[in-house]
Amino acid sequence: MHDLTPLAHHLQTHPPSLGPTRLVAIDGHAGSGKTTFAARLAQALGPGTPVLHLDDLATHDELFAWTDRLTRQVLDPLSRGEPARYRPYDWQTRRFGAPRTLPPAPVVLMEGVGAGRRALRPHLACLLWMELPREDSWDRGQLRDGPDQAEFWAGWMRAEHAHFAADPTRPYAELLVHQGDMGYEWLPGPHGTD
Repeated sequence: MHDLTPLAHHLQTHPPSLGPTRLVAIDGHAGSGKTTFAARLAQALGPGTPVLHLDDLATHDELFAWTDRLTRQVLDPLSRGEPARYRPYDWQTRRFGAPRTLPPAPVVLMEGVGAGRRALRPHLACLLWMELPREDSWDRGQLRDGPDQAEFWAGWMRAEHAHFAADPTRPYAELLVHQGDMGYEWLPGPHGTD
């Protein structure tokens, strides 16, 4: 399905989950297409729909230990209807960069591995899971990043496997998103069938 407008309308029917905002998480394995899908969904939701990339909050030393930073810099302000301000991590220089502002909006998309983690689920209006097997996702991610990142990927795969073993997301997804040659389709997820 090329047109994400029906999905956008569906998300807009959810009640706000974080102050006045509907926080929608897009989770899945690294390389599963979360960033591209989030950009297309934001377009369908309308101009100005913010997208938070969790890669901006993770670091080389804290691949998954970013929950406190996310809560302080993003979730707390949005819950009060205020703009969030955070400093995105630069994966090349290994430093946090200049501050960015994330405005409170009717829908805010948050994409990244771990977006649907246990600590965040109480703040979510909806949890989407990119339905692509782990090995296929990792193959795509490594192809995208090239051989220079091979050492990073070896560490990443171990860390991601450990993360999802301890704190799985897919069982809590309302919708499973499939990407095909003709676009996206979404089906009820394990949580959406309750």
